Amino acid sequence: MRAPSLFTPPPNMTDTMRHERRHMLARTGLAWLVMMQVMMLAFPGYLRHGARAPDAQQSLDQAIVLMNWLSLILCVPLVLYCAWPVWRGAWRSLSRRRIGMDVPVALGILAAFVPSVIATWRDVGEVYFDSVSMFVAFLLTARFLEACARQAVSGQPHEGQDTELLRSADRLAFWFVCIQILLAILVGLYWWQVQPGQAVAVTVALLVMSCPCALSMSVPAALAARHTVRLRAGADGVRDPAALDCAMRRIARQNLHGSLAWHLLMTPLAACGWVQPWVAAITMLLSSLAVAANAWRLTRPAAAGTARQPDVRPVGTVPG
Repeated sequence: MRAPSLFTPPPNMTDTMRHERRHMLARTGLAWLVMMQVMMLAFPGYLRHGARAPDAQQSLDQAIVLMNWLSLILCVPLVLYCAWPVWRGAWRSLSRRRIGMDVPVALGILAAFVPSVIATWRDVGEVYFDSVSMFVAFLLTARFLEACARQAVSGQPHEGQDTELLRSADRLAFWFVCIQILLAILVGLYWWQVQPGQAVAVTVALLVMSCPCALSMSVPAALAARHTVRLRAGADGVRDPAALDCAMRRIARQNLHGSLAWHLLMTPLAACGWVQPWVAAITMLLSSLAVAANAWRLTRPAAAGTARQPDVRPVGTVPG
């Protein structure tokens, strides 16, 4: 029998949950395919400012125009289909006059995609199709991990401390999003006055950094890891349930504090213009993967130490 993992469907999975997981996986796979193609198409743009002969520079400029149009065509289904849950979640939050976690994500996509479309149409300015595709692909990957973690613990009984951890993580993510959106607007306006050419890149980077994927999956990932330990223990149960619960809460707090510290470290760098939007997208994915990896340390036998061991004695030994 295969050992349960984060991606193992829970026994109580409903048709709705199964449908949601399949669609998320399809959107994530398509986003990665688009991202790989757009990154290859964006390569000539990285060579624009090199020294070369006038004829070679003219050929390169023509190639960049063609690659930008191809990237635009590829990014349309990415933005409309792959990122559809983002638009739906942002609209639901705004219709309720709330700032949900999808709002900064939607603003980040729009802030990068719309200026890129205008620059492609006018053939003037920078395009950020590579950043858009990376952000959407990495975002969907992180959210797929979060969805698997939440489904793994859905329907499971939670103690009062577990519920409080989940609420504290949600509150922290909410206030983090609010502060980051305000900061992105203020910093973007500052750069628009000082150096307009950098304003879009800095604003997009800050909005990407405002995605609280790692924060929102911190506690669910730890709860899913604890649930996996219990499943692996089987009918024998765990040796020390209290120690397992204590380890889970410790890892959940490590995830929360670590992801928050990572955001606080990267945000000033992005505000100073030292972090490009595609770099911010990579850091967003890395922070989510780090949270998942740290939570899954709980499933190691040395870390958990919770599975009941059979009472095995050498042959001929009389029980005492």
